Amino acid sequence: MLWLKAFHVIFVVAWFAGLFYLPRLFVYHAEAAEPVVRERLKIMERRLLMITHIGGALTLVFGVLTLLEFMHASSAYMQQGWLQAKLGLVVLLIVYHVMLIRLTGQFARDANTHSSRWLRIFNEVPTLLLIAIVILTVVKP
Repeated sequence: MLWLKAFHVIFVVAWFAGLFYLPRLFVYHAEAAEPVVRERLKIMERRLLMITHIGGALTLVFGVLTLLEFMHASSAYMQQGWLQAKLGLVVLLIVYHVMLIRLTGQFARDANTHSSRWLRIFNEVPTLLLIAIVILTVVKP
């Protein structure tokens, strides 16, 4: 069980690296005027998105495996309110990830409609979700 939790945490860190940095690249992209810079950012965004996919997918795999182990140990595990809230926030992270996919496609097509200010605010969403998830997981209120 500890190995599953360790790998889960490792891939959470990898996933969040992408969730934190990809929107920051979008801010730079939205503010870039030079075509060569915009093209370089498109490459960076596409590559970082792939790494983010890997981190997210492995986070979910090891998270589900860890969850199954806990459920095997206690049939009442899923009844805990903190866990249900945490899983709800994880769903929001997945929605955020999907939004990053869409935004990456929009920037690749030069079809972004969001301001750099909107993107800066959007960039803060995973931080707020991470804070709530860590508190729920560690404190278990």
